[in-house]
Amino acid sequence: MERTDVKRLSVAGALMTLGIVFGDLGTSPLYTMRAIIAGGAGNFNELLIYGSISCIFWTLTILSTVKYVLIALRADNNGEGGIFALIALLKIKSPWIAVLAMIGGAALIADGVITPAISVTSAVEGLKFCNPDIPVIPIVLIILLALFTVQQFGIKIIGSSFGPVMVIWLSVLAVLGISQLVQYPGILRAVNPVYAYRFLAEYPEGFILLGAVFLCTTGAEALYADLGRCGRTNIRISWVFVKIALLLNYFGQGAWLMMNIEKTTFVNPFFEMMPDWFLIPGIILAIAAAIIASQAIITGSFTLISEAMSLNFWPRIRVLHPTWVRGQVYLPFINWLLWITCSLTVVFFKESSNMTAAYGLSINIAEIMTTLLLSYYLFKKGMNHRLVLGLFMLFIIVEGSFLIANLYKFKSGGWFTLLMASIYFLVMFGWYFGRKIKNRYITFADLDNYLTIFKDVSKDESVPKFATNLVYIIRANRHDQVESKVIYSIFHKQPKRADTYWFLHIDRVNEPNRFNYEVKHIIPGVLIRIDFYIGFKISPKMNLYFKEVLEDLVKSGEIKMESAYSSMRKHDIESDFKFILIDRIMTRDFSLSTWENFILTLHNIVRKIAVLDIRALNLDPTNTIVEQVPIIIDKPVAKRIERI
Repeated sequence: MERTDVKRLSVAGALMTLGIVFGDLGTSPLYTMRAIIAGGAGNFNELLIYGSISCIFWTLTILSTVKYVLIALRADNNGEGGIFALIALLKIKSPWIAVLAMIGGAALIADGVITPAISVTSAVEGLKFCNPDIPVIPIVLIILLALFTVQQFGIKIIGSSFGPVMVIWLSVLAVLGISQLVQYPGILRAVNPVYAYRFLAEYPEGFILLGAVFLCTTGAEALYADLGRCGRTNIRISWVFVKIALLLNYFGQGAWLMMNIEKTTFVNPFFEMMPDWFLIPGIILAIAAAIIASQAIITGSFTLISEAMSLNFWPRIRVLHPTWVRGQVYLPFINWLLWITCSLTVVFFKESSNMTAAYGLSINIAEIMTTLLLSYYLFKKGMNHRLVLGLFMLFIIVEGSFLIANLYKFKSGGWFTLLMASIYFLVMFGWYFGRKIKNRYITFADLDNYLTIFKDVSKDESVPKFATNLVYIIRANRHDQVESKVIYSIFHKQPKRADTYWFLHIDRVNEPNRFNYEVKHIIPGVLIRIDFYIGFKISPKMNLYFKEVLEDLVKSGEIKMESAYSSMRKHDIESDFKFILIDRIMTRDFSLSTWENFILTLHNIVRKIAVLDIRALNLDPTNTIVEQVPIIIDKPVAKRIERI
């Protein structure tokens, strides 16, 4: 099948980008002004309208446009974006950078729970304008069930319609806004930042209402995260259209509010400013746009966690590729986990207005983490330090203000975000640092000291033949070394005789789509090492890749695949292979610190959701053996036991 590539600038690419990237941002007018008006219901006046619209304009300009569209999109790792791609780009393994990435990643995954819930609920609530008694929650739950069910089939077919639907949606946003602006053009004065300043300084609890204002930019992180799927130019060109449509609609809502300032109650100005004849089509279109926004964040969550697995931030889980669309993955465990948590969110909060506190806080935390890492990257890259510091101070002051405002709503829903993000953070923290502790005790053996014994054992017929070809997955980066556990498995645990020993080293490189290998014949015909260089976007189908390598080696005449047994060769049966995976077990013979024991306990809990290495590496389970060896900690004992 032909693979889809939308990175090049084209009409089709820009159209696809609208469907993939801007669903979340594009649906923000559904709930942003509603949340602001609800927060200021006790003091509804002109300053609230002008000030909030001014804040929205400058938020979309400073954060969405300057930070993400102009700056962050340039910090790509071979075309890939997002917080984990930024970590790979930094190429630094310091714990504090890893922790910042985990916090940001955890907040983004939590956003994957809240976005479908609030977007679909906000859109379906529009039906109440037609019938106040309509059952919103059951309809939302049915839509969410259908949305998560179709994920296993891929989105190639329905995804092709996302772009045109978003064009129609954004065009409707613009037209609705213009229809109000022509009646009250004075609202355009809100572009003046003085109104934003007065809103924060003079309006009662205006600063706290920044938490509602922040909802207008909640999808900005997706701009950066989807860089690899859509390309920088397509995102930037599409953003011009998206921002104009959003601003026209927000200013239009402001104009409608000014013309109806005498009203005492508002349900949702977005739907209320629609003409009666367009209300039903508008609600249907809003639901479609909400589904697209939800689909984008669900797909983004799959991509985010698959990248986290490649960086060893997340335990290996089952990864499927339902379509040939490049980079698209499906994670069954994550899909149904998101469905359960999304459904529980809808049932618990009941209305979209109750979800806004949780929604804003999650993405706010993620954006602050991106600001910290992005600033550090620009500093290390050699950009003018004063300029970097100026940009950092601008972004951190704006986002820090939003964070303080969002934290004010902790009891009304912000706790939910912190709970969800904390769970995801603990998973990543326990897995990553637990592996660090275990890896601290990895020892390596010099192969030069064992070359003779490899030759002798392979020819020693007194040792029962274990397999003609014995394959180990190793981690030693140096070609003249191998883990001591492999030597232990071959020569000490139970001598394993084979005609040829294969060492497969998998190097998950920072280049997202690198896909090649090299071969080193350490002992020709007896000991062969293969290094696979696989980008973090490539699925590690090691059984398939190893077969392809063998085909290349046979074709080049470097090896022969005929069986070592004459009876097998007679019938053209190829040589046999056996894979060995070694699981290292931490024994309790030696005491660790309380902190290390906590991390290892957390690591062992997280391992429960991980799939076995056999499945993670796509090895043949009928031809693979998993061995366990102890992790030996070389520490002196306080007192040795004595013989009586």
